[in-house]
Amino acid sequence: MPAPLRTAPLKPVRRRAAAVCASLVAVVAFATTGLTPAAGAPAAAPLDVHVSPTGDDHAAGTAKHPVRTLEHARDLVRARVGHLTADLTVHLAPGTYRQSKPLVLDARDSGSNGHRVIWDGAGSAVVSGGRQVTGWHQVAGRSGLWAAPAPSGLTDTRQLYVDGVRAQRARGRVPVELTSTPTGYTASAGTLAGWRNIGDAEFVYTSGETLWNIARDGLGQWTEPRCPIASASGTTITMAQPCWDNSNKRVEFPDIPGRTVSMVGPGKLTNGGHASYLENAYELLDQPGEWYFDRTARTVYYLPRPGEDPRKADVEAPVAQKLIDGGGTAAAPLHDVAFRGLQFSYATWLTPSGPGGFSEIQAGYTITGPTGWATQGLCHFVEGGTCPFANWTKMPGNVSLAHSRAVEFSGDVFAHLGAAGLELGTGTEDARVKGNIFTDISGNGLEIGGVDGAEPATGVQATDNHLYALPREFHGGVAILNGYTTHTTIAHNQIDHVGYSAISLGWGGWPDKVGSPATPNASHDNAVRDNLIFDYMQMLDDGGGIYTQGLTGTSIADGEKVTGNVIHGQWGLGKSVYTDNGCTYETVQGNVLYGASYANVASRHTDYRDALGNNDPTLVKDNWWEEGTADGDNKGLVTTGNRIITAPSDAPAEVVANAGLEPAYRGLLTRRIGALSTPEAPSRVGTDTGGATALTVTFNPTFADGGAPVTSYTAHVYDAAGHEAVTVPVTAAEFRARGYLRVTGLKAAEPYTVTVSAANAKGSGAASLPSAALAPSAVTTLPAAPTGAKLRAQAHAATVVWTPPVNTGEAEVTGYVITVSDGRTIEVTGRDTLVTQPSGKGMFRVVGGLTPGTAYKVTIAAVTAAGTGPSVTASGTTPAA
Repeated sequence: MPAPLRTAPLKPVRRRAAAVCASLVAVVAFATTGLTPAAGAPAAAPLDVHVSPTGDDHAAGTAKHPVRTLEHARDLVRARVGHLTADLTVHLAPGTYRQSKPLVLDARDSGSNGHRVIWDGAGSAVVSGGRQVTGWHQVAGRSGLWAAPAPSGLTDTRQLYVDGVRAQRARGRVPVELTSTPTGYTASAGTLAGWRNIGDAEFVYTSGETLWNIARDGLGQWTEPRCPIASASGTTITMAQPCWDNSNKRVEFPDIPGRTVSMVGPGKLTNGGHASYLENAYELLDQPGEWYFDRTARTVYYLPRPGEDPRKADVEAPVAQKLIDGGGTAAAPLHDVAFRGLQFSYATWLTPSGPGGFSEIQAGYTITGPTGWATQGLCHFVEGGTCPFANWTKMPGNVSLAHSRAVEFSGDVFAHLGAAGLELGTGTEDARVKGNIFTDISGNGLEIGGVDGAEPATGVQATDNHLYALPREFHGGVAILNGYTTHTTIAHNQIDHVGYSAISLGWGGWPDKVGSPATPNASHDNAVRDNLIFDYMQMLDDGGGIYTQGLTGTSIADGEKVTGNVIHGQWGLGKSVYTDNGCTYETVQGNVLYGASYANVASRHTDYRDALGNNDPTLVKDNWWEEGTADGDNKGLVTTGNRIITAPSDAPAEVVANAGLEPAYRGLLTRRIGALSTPEAPSRVGTDTGGATALTVTFNPTFADGGAPVTSYTAHVYDAAGHEAVTVPVTAAEFRARGYLRVTGLKAAEPYTVTVSAANAKGSGAASLPSAALAPSAVTTLPAAPTGAKLRAQAHAATVVWTPPVNTGEAEVTGYVITVSDGRTIEVTGRDTLVTQPSGKGMFRVVGGLTPGTAYKVTIAAVTAAGTGPSVTASGTTPAA
């Protein structure tokens, strides 16, 4: 009996294993450089420069007499590049190179005479912006809490790492009720006014779809804005400006209620300004792995995880905000420079801690400045609006280049970073980003181009990289962000375990929401091909494996090509390939797409460049998918030749095998960055009544697993007095298949809260933030029938489509039952069964094993704690083979 497709997931190569062998590291580091791996590092040329953490900047920079700092090595390079007869290599000896400020590179640091300058770390050099925290001692009167003096140069930071493992800034539920005001909040009690250093704390507004008793906070389902607290006096909480205004006063069209002029998200923080949680306060230190930096007392506090001893650990506090800041001018760019075998780590980003906070728009872009809410990027739509439309402030890269040409990053690691990892900004040409690892990064992994339209990046190739376990702090970030670019290739990457979208491309398409054409831009000839993307959108919603909006070219011929990708394992509400507002001239062809919540390829948008009423020209061709949309031409949206699959094995084996890292780079999947640790806590825990003495629990899974797969989760249920009433374990596989777990044996009408912890081979991690309190209650009313049922049939398989019922009785939908006229019954579970119901989004499942030329009837019924409700029927006939 064939089962729904997602019960038979693709088994991609995973990153868990022993350390990568030395020969494969050499291949990864030098595969595109023309160097022979067997030969190791290139032989030193007379002009080469040698650097060592134990060197001396008064030395000559030879192998026997290396210099100590990267800055001095750069200065030696500048004196030699005019005389190159071969590539000049800066050899970095193994060790850590600590930077309090970035290594600044410009046109003077370029190669010459057809030769390159190569900064080579041979896989064992770390460029660090951190300072070691030492002198740890236990805090009197606080069991388990340790403290240490701030190291020299540390005035502020947003991150702390213990043996290469990110610690969690102290956080917790807001201890008072808040009522929003024009300048902040009125609290139900003066609790926060009595806290030490309340001006260090910030409110976090986690969005995502509304689900059960999980609120939708933030500024759109795809965002997680943050605003610092300026002060607290009595019950008056004053928020930092301009973050508060930029998050609550966004201009709306006077004749379109609720529609912002930016057309991206609401005009103010949703849910009455409700804050999801509070972060960065001494009073919130209550979970193993949490830390707090008291800037006034210059003291770092840490609650160690089980087995940790801060006195013996390498504890790193990032100080520098950039590690490399490179580029020149349009007339004199940095060029012909390569960075190989380097690890870039321990840099922070302090802007969100300042008065501007983090007023997010999308994908790490923010509104900034004292009048940003009123003018920024509102070109042509509001008087005084700055141009071009949607030109907001991009999250910076901790390694950042602009106006650069023929620059290469290969065999590098971008990890333990506090902003974006690598930024290839305005004026970048012909860059190569190949064979790198991006992980444990606060925001976006790789950023290409920008959104101001000026000097778009061109000719960037991002290939064979592994991006995973990010973003760790600014959860609306994406693995690869591509703005306005031309001739960009994003290919053969593996992206897995990410909190939101995997790849985001394009910009400026939102004006179609008010009947205007997308913002003109120079983008064209960009390709996203042969990538393996899975376990994405693990925290936020309304995104995709590959998300595109705005004009992608001038025709189907030069528009964006999304081909040969394998995308599966979506958790949040969204699509495999998301063609959002204004997405014009995109081709989606030859991809393997499954395990999405309500669409494999969507959405349809009207093309407002003329008055013909057509849709944005899009070609969806020859994909293997679950969606089952029939062939047709919907006013320019062409769908043709797509095939329904019941399992990944239905797609050509060569397509599946070709996606992701090419063979020479698969050693990246087994390389561990940092020590093995317990998993990060799950997020967005919600409950629903499961009957008079039961609750149903759901949550967003852990995507930062600590270096080993999550094997199980445990729900901890607490009564109104705070006593643990029961714990309920569930395997990770079972939870992923069902999307929820049940807790029974509770007391009727007594409110309970729930936290969830994740476990891997290292042990159990810290508990999540608690759910809202909920009391079990009787469930007797069955759900209504689903609606809009359809059967999209092909010869041997059919996609069953339906819309969740609006009326579900006293409890929410936890599944569906599909019955087929040939006698089969199929149980439908998974996260999409939960999250599509409150949002009213469609559901679909594939039924295989059908006979060509045969009439079939299916019924679909919703399931809640009360039982199975009435069904809706769909009929269809499979075409002849």
